[in-house]
Amino acid sequence: MLSIGPYTLPNPVVLAPMAGVTDRPFRQLCRRLGAGLVVGEMVSANADLRHTRKSQLRLNHDGEPEPIAVQIVGGDPQILAEGAAFNVANGAQIIDINMGCPAKKVCNKAAGSALMKDEGLVKDILQAVVGAVDVPVSLKIRTGWDPAHRNGPAIARIAEEAGIVSLAVHGRTRACGYKNTVEYDTIRTIKDSVSIPVFANGDITSARKAADVIRYTGADGVLIGRAAQGQPWIFREVAHFLRTGEELPAPPVEETEQILLSHLRDLHDFYGEYLGVRIARKHVSWYLQRQHNSNEFRSRFNGLQSAAEQTLAVQQWFGTCLQ
Repeated sequence: MLSIGPYTLPNPVVLAPMAGVTDRPFRQLCRRLGAGLVVGEMVSANADLRHTRKSQLRLNHDGEPEPIAVQIVGGDPQILAEGAAFNVANGAQIIDINMGCPAKKVCNKAAGSALMKDEGLVKDILQAVVGAVDVPVSLKIRTGWDPAHRNGPAIARIAEEAGIVSLAVHGRTRACGYKNTVEYDTIRTIKDSVSIPVFANGDITSARKAADVIRYTGADGVLIGRAAQGQPWIFREVAHFLRTGEELPAPPVEETEQILLSHLRDLHDFYGEYLGVRIARKHVSWYLQRQHNSNEFRSRFNGLQSAAEQTLAVQQWFGTCLQ
């Protein structure tokens, strides 16, 4: 069994943190559908930003199953340490440090994957955060800054020496963003460099792909991000395949409808109608993008203004599918 600190995971399939996606409704849904662990959207360690509406929503973990994992982002060791302590005081049971986000607005503030340029600063940050809290601290990185500077293995060794308990590696450099082929070779090198658990991340889109990646890299588990958008049942599919070698069938249309309606209801409840309706639009688009002839419906759905209209529209769409 795979453990992060004192927490034994039911399976090694983890929902990757994604800003604007892995909110509380989505995390809870993914846990119900088989994720072994979910990690919240990244939150700034900056105390000045803690009381914004966005941060308050991101810090809401009411009703979530343990362990509660919170990802923090920043570039200053002391601020990150204080941010970690703040989140632990507010219920976080695992702190994850973001050194993997390639977004310019994050990297331009010398945070996220930009930190990988400065190994000394990485060491200072990790030691400060680990020393500030009494819960497990994990780390998310990329393979390096750019293809000429793949220092992921060196960062991984620094992390292990600093007391980081597990490592997630997105198999691209910062410069690659989400383009180019995932470097599973580099993930394998990183796995060979340390003795702590390593999770592989990047383009894991199916149960069979997850098993192939684990087999090739030697990783202890996988992080799944974008592939879970619109198909949160991917977690139970991957977990089942890793356990049995058998592929689960895709959920029947009736179950897909119930999952989507439940997700809609949770979004409306969590955000309130005005914001919930708007956030629901992207999720419904993701759910239906794999369905035939859904373009017109998705376009029309984006114009709906109330929770009731959205719910009815989804029910009617699936009613047509089931005829």
